[in-house]
Amino acid sequence: MPIPTKSHERGRRHPTPTSTPDPGHRVAARGDEAPPVAALTGVGTAREQAGMEFPHDLVVDAPLVERAFAFIDLCGFTTFMAEHGEHEAQRELRGFREQAREISTRRGVRIAKWLGDGAMIVGTAVGPTIAVATELTARYQGEPMGLRGGVAHGQTLLFDGDDYLGQPANLAARLCQVARSGEVLAVGYPAASLPTWIQVVGTRDLSLRGLGRFRRVQRLGVVDGLDLGMLDARSDPGAPES
Repeated sequence: MPIPTKSHERGRRHPTPTSTPDPGHRVAARGDEAPPVAALTGVGTAREQAGMEFPHDLVVDAPLVERAFAFIDLCGFTTFMAEHGEHEAQRELRGFREQAREISTRRGVRIAKWLGDGAMIVGTAVGPTIAVATELTARYQGEPMGLRGGVAHGQTLLFDGDDYLGQPANLAARLCQVARSGEVLAVGYPAASLPTWIQVVGTRDLSLRGLGRFRRVQRLGVVDGLDLGMLDARSDPGAPES
């Protein structure tokens, strides 16, 4: 058999060497575009987000924020302490605070401050804030001291990082002051905006100090026959001591 010589090899076409693609490397196809920021983050652009404005846009005036407020307090605390003594009043107050803290935490709102025998509750949405005030008030039905509350929401100014200036907080506080034991008062909430287990049980016409006359102020309460369930025995005012 003749041995191939270089002259024979010159006439052959050798395949052009190709590089092996890196399995981790993706070659961009025509029409490929970088995904938008919203697709990566699940949110809109920065200019759409409150609190993400350019620094120079916030130099003159701080923006208003949307908040919901509930004020609640124990009814007859001073009389109870006079009749039962400071230590028994302290135990009742501790139970109230434990239960208020527990229910607020479960519903995603916060106790902004304790007000002696009451509390100021702040949420970013009005529904959960109403739910906290109404549930807590319902749990105190039939107790030696009942609860009362007032709820309002709207735009307000955040002041010094932990306080609020504006009519919504003032309205909630005034409503709480005129509420009767077992009442949670509010103004203008349609039934569709309330939790399904809360109803408007009646209305009142009221004059609120510094705010004027309000007609058909709503009295909120739980629906008839609602099972509230049992919280931890340590924070349930009706639970027997172990």
